[in-house]
Amino acid sequence: MADSSRLQPYKGGYYLWKYVPSLPAAIIFALLFAGVTIAHCYRLWKTKLWRLCIWFAIGGLMEVIGFSARGAAHSATGTLMPYVLHNLFLLLPPVLFAVTIYMVLGHIIRSVNGEQYSLVRVDWLTRTFVLCDFFSFLVQSSAAGLMATGNNMELGERLVVAGLLIQMIAFGFFCMTAVVFHYRYQTRSVGAVAHLRGGRGGQIWKKLMYMYASSGLIVARSIFRVVEYALGHDGYSLTHEWTLYGCWLLWWCFMSGIRVCCSNSRQIAKESVRGRRRRN
Repeated sequence: MADSSRLQPYKGGYYLWKYVPSLPAAIIFALLFAGVTIAHCYRLWKTKLWRLCIWFAIGGLMEVIGFSARGAAHSATGTLMPYVLHNLFLLLPPVLFAVTIYMVLGHIIRSVNGEQYSLVRVDWLTRTFVLCDFFSFLVQSSAAGLMATGNNMELGERLVVAGLLIQMIAFGFFCMTAVVFHYRYQTRSVGAVAHLRGGRGGQIWKKLMYMYASSGLIVARSIFRVVEYALGHDGYSLTHEWTLYGCWLLWWCFMSGIRVCCSNSRQIAKESVRGRRRRN
């Protein structure tokens, strides 16, 4: 029976892991993400906003699977499948979290009839950024597959960095779009301050703040992963386990996402539809 406290080779003396993953840490983070995913799904069931916010739930489920795979790898560091699942399901959730944030901004802009203040035409806002995210998703998932085989490890790492940079550039432009809309609406729209801060508008103001918080956490996590993979398979980040648990940033992003998605979003979504109809 293999000693779970020692690394086991995969093939030909090649080691998938540079350390033995911590079982307690994997369990703790799997439970944290499972708890917030269940809470999010409950809020979605109550608000009926599946179409708008389901991507956060899928991302949370992927985190649970990824950390469960890390737990399984504790006693099977020479087995390919836990390594593949860990790589794939911990790398991709930020892409799905970002999709929801893109959709929420579009709903907010329509709900206040603020299309003229957006850098990107609202009809194309979500589509453009989701398309960029989808491309980033494909690049990163392909890279994770290459790295999982143990072959073309260097190419896989470069593709991961490329995918993360695509995501960061797209997300950076999205953040600029959100800030410019917010600024223009506040400074150019008659009664905008009262609209944003009073009554139902106060909910929109809070949504913008939570959206900025979630966006900042995703950007911080993406920068961390770029540095991690840019250093290479033998770099400090991929050879020391504690660096992986910067994913607590995504847990906080998920917590903010619950507020962004479910706090009065049903009313905002309805007004978004009305705004679209009025424009047409």
